[in-house]
Amino acid sequence: MMEVVVDAYDDEEQAMGWYYYLDDKLTFPFRARCTRERAASPLRIGEEVSVDRLAEEGDCRCEMVVLTTWQGRSLGLPLAQLDAVDADEGTREAIGDWHYWVERGYGFG
Repeated sequence: MMEVVVDAYDDEEQAMGWYYYLDDKLTFPFRARCTRERAASPLRIGEEVSVDRLAEEGDCRCEMVVLTTWQGRSLGLPLAQLDAVDADEGTREAIGDWHYWVERGYGFG
């Protein structure tokens, strides 16, 4: 997991390292479930969404954001609040790596 940011010199390079790692490893679309509530998100624990893709690079400079389909609308959500429900092993592993990074208090920006 630390290989993602091994050559990163600042927060922006770390963010882009994570962005391209996740872009390479996540297979879209996949189903995900909310596992933690966030003040900036309307999801409640247990709600499910379809994850369609990563948000644009510029939207992922502070945290990784995915674009989802929720209640018939497109909605950007922090990946840290979601766990894969129906996804391949590479996707599950990449999400687990991101959760590990966040839960250890690492971040950027």
